[in-house]
Amino acid sequence: MSEQKVLIDCRDAALGYEGRPIWEHLTFQVRRGDYLCIVGDNGSGKSTLLKSMLGLLRPLSGEIRLDESLRRGAIGYLPQQTRAQKDFPATVSEVVLSGFLSARGWKFFYTPAQKSQALQHMGKLGILELKDKCYRELSGGQQQRVLLARALCAAGDLLVLDEPVTGLDPAAADDLYRTLRYLNRTEGMAVVMVTHDIRSALRDAAAILHAGRDQWFLGTPREYLASPYGKRFGGDLS
Repeated sequence: MSEQKVLIDCRDAALGYEGRPIWEHLTFQVRRGDYLCIVGDNGSGKSTLLKSMLGLLRPLSGEIRLDESLRRGAIGYLPQQTRAQKDFPATVSEVVLSGFLSARGWKFFYTPAQKSQALQHMGKLGILELKDKCYRELSGGQQQRVLLARALCAAGDLLVLDEPVTGLDPAAADDLYRTLRYLNRTEGMAVVMVTHDIRSALRDAAAILHAGRDQWFLGTPREYLASPYGKRFGGDLS
């Protein structure tokens, strides 16, 4: 991984619930500009790890240390959408601006700087012309871009995404992946993504973290392909 500022420092952590670990002796770092994909079967602990990285779940032992900026809430989080969220009756601008809610504190109105930044993020993601549209009237791919713009409003150096292409058609999924590659490689944004799309992870990620109940694996895409977990792909990075 890159020699940049450490955003997340996980040291010999055990993660789980009610004293029962799902992950044990987990050690890794996420630095600015990294691209980490978390993969594994259902029930293997991916969501547990994500909650722990977001500070929603305390380790059973060891520690997960966040950079000071992240402790102040500067994590852009893109969760899986529920049906109720897809039908949310708000404009695109209102949804994007809500990414500033934690930074707004007790202030009632968004600042001009925040409104300008929201417009910049919408322009960057190609949805500026949708700013006055109702969110629930958009396509799935457009909604994900709106939510990504919202996440960017909250983000400092880190985006955390939970299965971001679920329910998207292949073209919309490819479009979202291209946007993430741009944010990572051009703007230096760290990306941590839980995904079932192993081939996109092998193509885009700098590192793969495989969740397993008995053991876990961390390595580059090439190292992953050479491991027992990746051999089913036949060593193919394409």
